[in-house]
Amino acid sequence: MDKVTAKKHLGQHFLKDENIAAKIADTLTLEGYNKVLEIGPGMGVLTKYLLEKSIDTYVIEIDAESVEYLQQHYPKLHGKILSKDFLKYNINEVFDGAPLAIIGNFPYNISSQIVFKTLELRAQIPEFSGMFQKEVAERICEQKGSKTYGILSVLVQAFYHAEYLFTVGEHVFNPPPKVKSGVLRLKRKDNYQLPCDEKLFFQVVKTAFQQRRKTLRNSLKSLNLSDNLREDTIFDLRPEQLTVEQFIELTQKIQADGV
Repeated sequence: MDKVTAKKHLGQHFLKDENIAAKIADTLTLEGYNKVLEIGPGMGVLTKYLLEKSIDTYVIEIDAESVEYLQQHYPKLHGKILSKDFLKYNINEVFDGAPLAIIGNFPYNISSQIVFKTLELRAQIPEFSGMFQKEVAERICEQKGSKTYGILSVLVQAFYHAEYLFTVGEHVFNPPPKVKSGVLRLKRKDNYQLPCDEKLFFQVVKTAFQQRRKTLRNSLKSLNLSDNLREDTIFDLRPEQLTVEQFIELTQKIQADGV
């Protein structure tokens, strides 16, 4: 098998630029883990550079044709190709709780879901890097006060330091996407346990941004807050005006209010 046909329903856009593939592989610091899992390797242009590093490389791929290609062309991956859907797979069938990094040229249609699953597995994932649609990568790394600062920004930055690294043009893919791409790196914070109810924190952030133009007093009505709590001046703000730390503080206040 000489190549894999890109499948639209899987959101496949194969990276063909070797320099960019090497550059993405180099975003890994290799600190705090000795295993890496690449999501959606396709024909292995990034995989090739991961295999050159002193790290135990695994790949997870939903496309059977890509799996067959990787088996034929990358003997070093023998026993380390997971023919699974990352979003539905329990990675600890293989990794058994060991720390690992996540990397990939992520399919744009599921990239946010990959991030949310990473957040669920954050105790095991000290580092995450890869390529997204440019707007999504920027949103993840955005700071308060911006129109693009939102749910992804706050939830990711509560647990990880997010860094936008570089932009990638459309022409380096086959087929070329209609948008530019952006590469980012997430490095887990030393203290990635929040000093509040984490389930409530997620609920507060998501509920607040669902009506982002309203003040928190109005957007969080569904949480049935006490009249006394709603007098707090933090409720005069709109969600995009709050830092991650202020969202944690807000969650603590709501938690104390008995929600």
